[in-house]
Amino acid sequence: MEHELTATHWRGYAQPQFPQAAWSVDGNLLRAIATGPRLDLISRERFRDFVLCFDWRLPRGGSSAVAYRVAEEIGPAAHTGPAMQLLDDEHHQDGADALTSCGALYGLIAPWHDQRSSANAYHSSRIVVNGTLVEYWIDERQVLGCDLASEELVERIARSRFRDFAQFGKLREGHIVLQHRGTEAWFRRLRIELL
Repeated sequence: MEHELTATHWRGYAQPQFPQAAWSVDGNLLRAIATGPRLDLISRERFRDFVLCFDWRLPRGGSSAVAYRVAEEIGPAAHTGPAMQLLDDEHHQDGADALTSCGALYGLIAPWHDQRSSANAYHSSRIVVNGTLVEYWIDERQVLGCDLASEELVERIARSRFRDFAQFGKLREGHIVLQHRGTEAWFRRLRIELL
């Protein structure tokens, strides 16, 4: 059964409360405040296998990401949780590298299709995490699929910026994180279905 993830389901990373200086809430809309502290949102619950659906919007040059299976006690989200990159490719420097472009498994696997997502327009996304298998979807189109335990990905991690993080991509359960990267980012209609 699918259920909505409202503001009450989130708190600040390494904080007990919702970070009102960093994120605003308007009904089911969460917005990263560009002028606020760069503080990620982390789900209060941990999730194992799931389908996460959400709409997102970025300003011109905007950047964010959604990480999953994060272990907060180990350190920053990037130490454990793979992430789906959300980016205005056309106006952000990371868009020039396929591994950090919109829809990528951040820093590791490029999306199958060039997204060129429109700034200031809402896009729908879906992240499917089932065992070690992961799928990313944007606007009803699958843009990536991979096995987190595959030999190829393990080798890529060993050559990447994540190589020193022993638990990166290996946890079977963890938190979901909405990243604040210093630009506005809007998330709405966040829904999760457990598998």
